[in-house]
Amino acid sequence: MSKRSITVIPGDGIGPSIIDAALKIMDHAGCDFHYEYADAGLVAMEKHGELLPESTLDQIEKNKIALKGPLTTPIGGGFTSINVSLRKHFNLYANLRPVVSFEGTKSRFENIDIVTIRENTEGMYCGAGQTRTDDNTQAEAKSIITREGAERITEYAYKLARQEGRKKVTIVHKANILKSTSGLFLEVAREVSERYPDIETNEMIVDAVAMNLVMYPERFDIIVTTNLFGDIISDLCAGLIGGLGMAPGANIGDEVAIFEAVHGSAPDIAGQNIANPCSVILASIQMLEHLGMQDKAKQIMNAVRKTIAEGKTVTRDLGGTASTTEFTQAIIDNL
Repeated sequence: MSKRSITVIPGDGIGPSIIDAALKIMDHAGCDFHYEYADAGLVAMEKHGELLPESTLDQIEKNKIALKGPLTTPIGGGFTSINVSLRKHFNLYANLRPVVSFEGTKSRFENIDIVTIRENTEGMYCGAGQTRTDDNTQAEAKSIITREGAERITEYAYKLARQEGRKKVTIVHKANILKSTSGLFLEVAREVSERYPDIETNEMIVDAVAMNLVMYPERFDIIVTTNLFGDIISDLCAGLIGGLGMAPGANIGDEVAIFEAVHGSAPDIAGQNIANPCSVILASIQMLEHLGMQDKAKQIMNAVRKTIAEGKTVTRDLGGTASTTEFTQAIIDNL
């Protein structure tokens, strides 16, 4: 039986070192993948003259699964976000950002378990219709919400709730002000919720969500929302469990799925062997779950939990002094 091929995009900055950590841990857990490496970001610009080469897209298309480190998109005109481009190209409409508490991390709460499900291809975040007047006094952008987009993301959220035995879905919106776009999203989400009478449904305006997440995060289980709101809320949720270093992300479509570290490339600490690799390790756990390899996913998660809880060999952001490779080896030892 041939090995399952995974496209691996090491990325920029600390990306290669934290991706290497995740691959070593999966190998030691006996996942038995074949890794095919591809370039994107500044590395790709230097090697191929473009941020997202066609060869990388072709390889992802072939393997259907990718594990991606953080990428840097240069600031300024003419450069489109690589992550947005990947989502559009493969129609990766569902962005999953789970956050769970880990014993031993520096956080204000101990029992966080929230999944933010963000529509990934529409809304204000997709950057449609961006214009600026010649005299630089006015700028515009367009937000587009479709019934199809709203329905498939809320349907995804309720299916996941039922599949994982979760009890509640919170629909997050701003329909009191954005009556056309957010109004349509809420209307469609309500229709979808009626198909799932076994799941409790809650509706909440986005600003109230921000306040309640900080004060009463235990009130949330699954959050489903539009692109821009989800981008902000998911980072807020990461702050509840110790930061972006502990927060993975998945971009899911009907055929292709890309799993990633959600933080930046941190060029200031690149090459120093001090980065926390947990975000991409946890993304690899998401990938294993997506591939039906729940036993391997649980095995790795338990090892990560044990290593952080012990606190003896953890990176600086987790209160220790260990290097990336030492922390990785500690997780491997706990497998």
